[in-house]
Amino acid sequence: MNGGLPARVRNVSAARARYGTFIDRFLPALMRADPLADDVAADLADLGRTRGRTLLSEALAKGIDTVADAPASLHRLFESLDHVPDWVDWDAIERAGTVLFRTGFAGGTVLGAKSLVTGYCSPAGNKPLIFSGQLEHRERIGYRLAETSRFVVDVCKPGGMRRHGDGFAATVRVRVMHAVVRRLLGESGKFDAQRWGLPINQHDMAATTLLFSLSFLDGVRAFGFRITEQEAADYLHLWRYNGYVIGVEEGLLCATEREARRMSECIELTQHDPDEDARSLIDALVRSPLNQAGSDPAAQATARRQVWLGYGFTRTLLGDTMADKLELPKTRARFVLPNIARVVSRMEKLGRRIPGYDTRLMRLGQSYWDTAIEQGLQGKRATFTPPVKLAGLQPEG
Repeated sequence: MNGGLPARVRNVSAARARYGTFIDRFLPALMRADPLADDVAADLADLGRTRGRTLLSEALAKGIDTVADAPASLHRLFESLDHVPDWVDWDAIERAGTVLFRTGFAGGTVLGAKSLVTGYCSPAGNKPLIFSGQLEHRERIGYRLAETSRFVVDVCKPGGMRRHGDGFAATVRVRVMHAVVRRLLGESGKFDAQRWGLPINQHDMAATTLLFSLSFLDGVRAFGFRITEQEAADYLHLWRYNGYVIGVEEGLLCATEREARRMSECIELTQHDPDEDARSLIDALVRSPLNQAGSDPAAQATARRQVWLGYGFTRTLLGDTMADKLELPKTRARFVLPNIARVVSRMEKLGRRIPGYDTRLMRLGQSYWDTAIEQGLQGKRATFTPPVKLAGLQPEG
């Protein structure tokens, strides 16, 4: 431990000189989890998988007061969830989703090639994924991307984060799933908290909120989209509230783009370079189309093209410095995004002055997301169900 901090932290003095007392509030969050959800996970384990899922579904659908024999921990969790903080602006939240839907294919590419990949780069934050068996079951990575896309779309659609919206329900399910994973990792005795911090801790949950908000905005800007100051503020506000529902402490939720960028820069300064797990996770993600293409030669050829483009998009969105650390190939595919951005930028400059332009883009974007999610889920549903065991926790010997 480094002054009470896990070994994953570096450059503390430099970070404190640059960011002041914020460091002393933010870095200790590596050793804090989500007590409300953790208590629920413990009680649901005692109740059994089927009964626990039923109670959670009933509480989401009908309210906690209608659920017979609900444990006290579930009551406490929903008392918190049913409270809407004074700072929540519903008008901003309802407007926010336009950013996701009007960017369509570009937004989908950013989600996979920047937001998720940036999360994988954390050599400590990626460990819960490793222990969950992400690399043992590479054929499921495409499904996981589609499941994450389903989550993001449900959060962003109109009414999604209202109390009975699909995004709210998905967020609560993910919160409980995180708590179950924390519990399983803690019981395994194989998760080194002194080295990595607690699994899915407050620091990393706040960082994930930035991946879906600030990182996403930066990515679609790189594609040439013009995001107004109000649109950016609305989008950050949506994910601020989502962060509250998913269990991030309110003091770690960023209210402005300036705050979000400061936190993002602080994470980058105090985090070590990507490790081999990061490289393996990202390689598996980029190459996931090959696992879903089957044996059809034409489908395989298309998948190879997607992988080639995927490496190019990822390198460009991350930047050469990080891409080199990840050992991403440096091919001509890296020139594709800048060429797209030039076209999109011209289109945006003219189109945003034309009535109905955004509406048409949103219609196309929604169609893109629906198709991409359906293909990725391959007929299954995104249920965000807590695991019974973690595939990456293999017995030794």
